[in-house]
Amino acid sequence: MADGISITFAPVGRAGGGDLVVFVGDDLALGSAAREVLGQAGTDLVARAAASEQFKGRAQTALALPAPAGVEADRLVVIGLGSDKDRAKVEWPMLGGFTAGKVPGRQARVVLDWPGAEIGGREAADFALGARLRGYAFDRYKTKKKNDEDKGGAALTLMLADHAAAEAAGKDSAAVAAGVVLARDLVNEPPNVLYPAEFARRAAELTKLGVEVEVLEPARLRELGMGALLAVAQGSAREPRVAIMRWNGGRPGDAPLALIGKGVVFDSGGVSIKSAGGMEDMKGDMGGAAAVVGTLHALASRKAKANVVGAIGIVENMPDGNSYRPSDIVTSMSGQTIEVINTDAEGRLVLADVLWHIQQAYKPKAMIDLATLTGAIIVALGQDIAGMFSNDDELSGRLHAAGEATGEKVWRMPLIPAYDKAIDSKFADMKNTGGRHGGAATAAAFLKRYVNDTPWAHLDIAGVAMSSTASEINKSWGAGWGVRLLDRLVRDHYEAR
Repeated sequence: MADGISITFAPVGRAGGGDLVVFVGDDLALGSAAREVLGQAGTDLVARAAASEQFKGRAQTALALPAPAGVEADRLVVIGLGSDKDRAKVEWPMLGGFTAGKVPGRQARVVLDWPGAEIGGREAADFALGARLRGYAFDRYKTKKKNDEDKGGAALTLMLADHAAAEAAGKDSAAVAAGVVLARDLVNEPPNVLYPAEFARRAAELTKLGVEVEVLEPARLRELGMGALLAVAQGSAREPRVAIMRWNGGRPGDAPLALIGKGVVFDSGGVSIKSAGGMEDMKGDMGGAAAVVGTLHALASRKAKANVVGAIGIVENMPDGNSYRPSDIVTSMSGQTIEVINTDAEGRLVLADVLWHIQQAYKPKAMIDLATLTGAIIVALGQDIAGMFSNDDELSGRLHAAGEATGEKVWRMPLIPAYDKAIDSKFADMKNTGGRHGGAATAAAFLKRYVNDTPWAHLDIAGVAMSSTASEINKSWGAGWGVRLLDRLVRDHYEAR
């Protein structure tokens, strides 16, 4: 849950209390607005304190001082931005997160100004987004908290000349932050709480925002012929669900963009059971589904002018006398048959049926699936970037650009005929794994057989959805990765103008 950072936008002014935050570069120069707020006494103090404390104004450094007489503040916090080159490429969410980290649980006025800066509504809103995400903590199951965990939320007032534009843009950034927080909460929840029916129920809460939600229960899944998804679920006492969420904010009749998420709420590996070490992390094997739900929440909250359908296949993969087995042959909704080689290659079976259903039922203009699909992608790309496989250059280019803009980066991986050949089976139309080599690519080749000619991209987010590299805007185990990426993609390319 977020611990309640509140953010307001205001014109530059001297009145107020709490902390006062200003920014300097490596030349220690203050902007005109900061000098106005600080007055001569505060401006002189910054210069003296920087010299005595050997503060050089380097990027991501900070200096905290008691506020001098004449400055209405408890503390003065000076944040370094670095060289001219550093200041020219400020990552606004990261700066917001860094700043929020220097005033934890406090009231603070932040003067968004420094020499040469041109800070408009969009930049201030992105700063606010980062601050809100930095304030996230998932502690709902802690009955006792350490002193440093009980600081509560901060209250930040962002002061800048263009505060009216910032307030307007800030409403959208708050919607995106809420979507990321929802996704993080879902990934962080334990599997005894977030089982398939409960996940579907939480997805259905999007109806409060105007999203149309349909939850398909087992009888309907059998009627549709989702044999691949049902096979994965048959070893669990908790029955599967598919949740379909429709946001109709665009022109009536326009084909939607489809977002599909893997929602394996716990993955033991099934009969091909995983080793015990690290199995607890498999509560996060639904990070793709969490990103889809979070994105729909963000789009609906900011009233995006786009038609988007989100679909998540929600199952639990458990070993049991009724589990599916290696050598089983299952029939997917498409009619294609699949030889099961490894029951731990389950996510692609779930996605195969959901991809096929969404393609047939909604005729989307493009489909993007997100899945914590393979450990192989972590070996290839680490935990800072997601693997992207696509049959469409335009769609992959748009995703790459959105990733660069938001910092949720993707790297396009190859899809060649050899990977498709690797999943051919002697006994069925295909097998569910192509072996150890090129595991992320053969998994993508498997999914490609279920999208026909629809423009499609598969994002393997196994490295970035959970336990990823900490940053100034994410100190959480569950990252909520993908919400900002997909929201930016929709904003730039799929909203009615």
